[in-house]
Amino acid sequence: MARQAKIAAELAAKKRAATQRRAVIFGLGFVVLAAIVLIVNRDDGDDTTVATDTPTTLEGAPATSPEQTLPTATESAAGKPCVARSQPLPAGAPEVDVEVGPPPTALVKKDLSVGSGAPVPEGANLKVNYIGVACSSGVIFDSSYKTGAPATLPLTGVIPGWQQGIPGMNVGGKRLLGIPPALAYGDQASPNGTFAAQETLWFVIEVVEVIPS
Repeated sequence: MARQAKIAAELAAKKRAATQRRAVIFGLGFVVLAAIVLIVNRDDGDDTTVATDTPTTLEGAPATSPEQTLPTATESAAGKPCVARSQPLPAGAPEVDVEVGPPPTALVKKDLSVGSGAPVPEGANLKVNYIGVACSSGVIFDSSYKTGAPATLPLTGVIPGWQQGIPGMNVGGKRLLGIPPALAYGDQASPNGTFAAQETLWFVIEVVEVIPS
């Protein structure tokens, strides 16, 4: 009987020891699990903060997208005063002496150099160098000097301001034209936004050649 009691006591002691070990292991597991959850929650919070930050410029305004472009001339230029040229001249181009102030209401023609060639007849086919400036902005909206070669054109296919302003020039001559909207593009703005509707246009035109018809 004493031996069986001793064995029973040993078994009970082993059982208590096993229970204590399981309790310790469970406790350690719970602590590890709690630590992992805490770390994950902290990381999630950090990620959320970064994701909701809004990029800004140095001035604090929302940053712009690289795809955004500068605004174009969409408003009417009617009644707006003429300003001086606002962009650098292309290589070889003459100065365009815009008459600053109220836009002209009639065609302006001023010979800058007369030229020694034959006079240009109405409806002629021409080779010309030219540069054009928009009255209200001073923007150079077109120029043959950018391409490095004169433009070839029929006078019958250009705006009325050219049809009326070029005939009578001598080949080799240069002329300043101030063209009101009614003799230019009227209510039509340029497709690329370089001049507005009802824009007065200033040109310097050089007649290079009259092309025989």
